[in-house]
Amino acid sequence: MEQPTESTEPQKSKKAAKKEAAKQEKERRRSEKEAADLAAAAASSLTMEEQEDSLSGNYGNVPLSDLQSKSEANLNEWTRVGDLTEEFKDKEVSIRGRAQTMRPVSKKMAFVVVREDGFTVQCVLTVQPGLVSPQMVKFAAGLNRESIIEVSGVVSLPNAPIKGTTQQVEVQVRKIYCISKATPTLPVNIEDASRSEKEIEEALQKGEQLVRVNQDTRLNYRVLDIRTPANRAIFYIQSQVSNIFRQFLLGEKFVEIHTPKLMAGSSEGGAAVFRLEYKGQPACLAQSPQLHKQMAICGDFKRVFEVGHVYRAEDSYTHRHLCEFVGLDVEMEIIRNYSEVMDVVDKLFVSMFDHLNENCKSELDAICKQYPFEPLKYLRNTLRLRFDEGIQMLKEAGVEVDPYGDLNTENERKLGQLVLEKFGTEFYILYRYPLAVRPFYTMPSFDDVKYSNSFDVFIRGEEIISGAQRVHDVELLEERAKACGIDVSTISTYIDAFRFGAPPHGGFGVGLERVIMLFCNLNNIRKTSLFPRDPMRLAP
Repeated sequence: MEQPTESTEPQKSKKAAKKEAAKQEKERRRSEKEAADLAAAAASSLTMEEQEDSLSGNYGNVPLSDLQSKSEANLNEWTRVGDLTEEFKDKEVSIRGRAQTMRPVSKKMAFVVVREDGFTVQCVLTVQPGLVSPQMVKFAAGLNRESIIEVSGVVSLPNAPIKGTTQQVEVQVRKIYCISKATPTLPVNIEDASRSEKEIEEALQKGEQLVRVNQDTRLNYRVLDIRTPANRAIFYIQSQVSNIFRQFLLGEKFVEIHTPKLMAGSSEGGAAVFRLEYKGQPACLAQSPQLHKQMAICGDFKRVFEVGHVYRAEDSYTHRHLCEFVGLDVEMEIIRNYSEVMDVVDKLFVSMFDHLNENCKSELDAICKQYPFEPLKYLRNTLRLRFDEGIQMLKEAGVEVDPYGDLNTENERKLGQLVLEKFGTEFYILYRYPLAVRPFYTMPSFDDVKYSNSFDVFIRGEEIISGAQRVHDVELLEERAKACGIDVSTISTYIDAFRFGAPPHGGFGVGLERVIMLFCNLNNIRKTSLFPRDPMRLAP
């Protein structure tokens, strides 16, 4: 019987298994090594992220405790953004302002535009050992817009002009701190609020849509709206107007006074007063300083003026009316003729316009960029036009007007257009108004009681000033007050002032906001009121 021979197949399988096992072990070791390398790299990376930044003291949010006036600062160490020029090249500076825009380029580089007082400068953060860390770049890039920050660095000159900033230098940042963090999402973006209607319309024609910030939104978030270049310029010019008003009149021997804003009775007549209770008795807010500035003249102040708030409870929803505004008021003794008052108006406003045109060019340009307008046309000697002459001009132009009535807004604008065409001026005085349309204290004309010794002043076809000679005779004053429906007992102290001897006098009043609105040809007086009050708005 033949014995079976031993098969070689199991031997081959064993060798193959050993070979395969060795191969797998090699693969396992290689995989383990790769995994170990990756883990080590990850661990190393994690350590780098988690380790303390040696430059952490050069950036970050400043705690409130450090801002509570712990120590005095050396203000000479700080540089205003608007002062940064090429002369500061290679010098170290410290600035404070708002973080207008942040633009991260990479993990190692970012740009921050800082704005202060309307001036802007580009600040650059670039990772450099011992100077700027990646964490510092990340902090700067993550700042919220409009946050207040402090930056220290070295001034450098860019290779090409910078289009997005007013200053043509850069600051190579070495330190950057956030002093006050703004909310991440702003209800109004400054960039949007700064656009002109022209920009928006041009974008629409190209098929693009830009954000238009409407008037109510602007006023609801006024603290953001007034940060725009145009608004900053508007209120700078407003400051200049009130300052010129003061300085000019002080130079003409006027005395500044301050009259009460709480009164027992109406100062202008009519029902448009804000009434309130004053210690158990009825009172109202002053519609003007009229009565008290006249009383000051009776007290032998020959020339007085006031810059103060005025209150009118009118339900006027127009582009030029407010319930609260700043009044610029003048009262003066008259020697012979009330034209002496118009002389002051003439010199004062021509001087004011000259000053604004000569000394506020950059501000006017900023306003014009967002709200385009043509410079005001005015004469060296202001045109004076009699009321009846103005009526005749309107009639000749086909406009029917009551010769003894007041001019409505449409007729005022039409007359302004006619005056510009005939006399080449947008600033003029219309005088000798009908008595029926003037306040009770207005002096009637000597030759015709239907007219009065009064005047209005116009800019671009809109009235900005109302003035007149005042009644200083007690009997006539009482007669005029009763005729205008005023309870004489409520103004008895005012009338009594004239019983002790009063010189002939006159004056005028003008709304500060309206002057700026018309000089810059703005379409709404709310643009020239910092926080406007109208029939619908009592906040912010």
